[in-house]
Amino acid sequence: MKVSSLYEVNDDKIVRKNPICPRCGGGVFMADHGDRYACGKCGYTEMKNKD
Repeated sequence: MKVSSLYEVNDDKIVRKNPICPRCGGGVFMADHGDRYACGKCGYTEMKNKD
């Protein structure tokens, strides 16, 4: 995966696309698996809403 696919630029600001792990803190992104977000470092998982 390219690092550039984790960010986008809006109004001259860099925006992260994936959330940051609440357990590990800043700098650790959660992976997007379609129906859930998962942290590869600690294993924390959040399910996405089906709305």
